[in-house]
Amino acid sequence: MSWLILGLALFLGVHSVRIVADGWRSRQLATLGVGAWKGAYALLSVAGFVLICYGYGLSRHAPVVLWTPPLALRHATGLLMLVSLVLLAAAYVPRNRIKAYLGHPMVAGVKVWAFAHLLSNGNLGDVVLFGAFLVWAILSFLAARRRDRAQGVVHPGGTPGGTATAVGAGAVAWVALAFWLHAPLIGVRPFG
Repeated sequence: MSWLILGLALFLGVHSVRIVADGWRSRQLATLGVGAWKGAYALLSVAGFVLICYGYGLSRHAPVVLWTPPLALRHATGLLMLVSLVLLAAAYVPRNRIKAYLGHPMVAGVKVWAFAHLLSNGNLGDVVLFGAFLVWAILSFLAARRRDRAQGVVHPGGTPGGTATAVGAGAVAWVALAFWLHAPLIGVRPFG
């Protein structure tokens, strides 16, 4: 469990700089330059991600069962994952109403992803992993919205075509992940 916690602290710590020390981040960007800052950020993020994967894998070898979720929650997770992947797609598809409304659909998608997986996984490693991401995503979303209000950011309006593209891309990603990719990548079949 210690590798998982270390990886989460590193990965989410790096991704929390704007939440807890936005001014410090701005000074570092000015001092180091964008390239050096992004390089250090990427290196620490990758190291944290590798430790998360390693630690989570170890936690699955000797699981500490906290509860056994009912089957219905697995179905709820499947539906919420569709929402999560649509939100993720909306972060990248230009001119969609989801991004115009939320401003930060990727972080909202991480919230939904983490919450969905907490519903259907009752092992300690799962609770630590998905719980940490859920708390981070809530704090990150609130901080981003607060920054937007303080800076007067207005997200451009969306179009029906952009919105349909985001929903379609998210749905395609959901089908691919749920029926083909989740089992070989994660070792769990969501629907089977």
